[in-house]
Amino acid sequence: MKIGIIGAGSIGQALAGHMAKAGHEVIVSNSRGPETLAGLVRQLGPKARAGTRQEAAAADVVMLSVPWEQVPEALSGLPAWNGRLLIDATNPVLLPGFRLADLGGRTSSEVVTSLAPGARVVKAANTLLAAVLAADPRQAGGRRVLFMSGDDAGAKKEAGDLFGQAGFATVDLGSLAVGGKLQQFPGGPLPTLNLVKLD
Repeated sequence: MKIGIIGAGSIGQALAGHMAKAGHEVIVSNSRGPETLAGLVRQLGPKARAGTRQEAAAADVVMLSVPWEQVPEALSGLPAWNGRLLIDATNPVLLPGFRLADLGGRTSSEVVTSLAPGARVVKAANTLLAAVLAADPRQAGGRRVLFMSGDDAGAKKEAGDLFGQAGFATVDLGSLAVGGKLQQFPGGPLPTLNLVKLD
């Protein structure tokens, strides 16, 4: 499967690494251009290549991991989604002070959904610290837990299968409106919670 990563910070790099190790073709993009990602692509190995934001967004599955202020720009001018899966790993954090952005009463992924019409959005991979997310998910006789929420059951199954191939266990929290609040950083109870599901 071809997986596009929009945002090559520490979370995007962690996701790209897991997807490449699981055997998927990975296209990594950032706001500065593919030529700035040569070192990262070498580190990720032969399954990864650098691309433009538009190339990453045209993949079978897209993972979004940019700072909150960059979300509207990152999702603008992209190919039609046509029901493709968009995994939202963003957090609505404003700096300085780690303040919650004004979301108008919605969860961050509901905002993302409004900016990506036609995408099936699943919130996932946003609650762990980057170093924990990047580490081997197979730990202590089990698998590290990733929480996810979404309004499309099929999309959540696809996301769960992808993360399962990478070695994670997923926990479905329900809809974006309900589960998204539990996952949200800042404010929700689940961010930074590092759980292992025993096999």
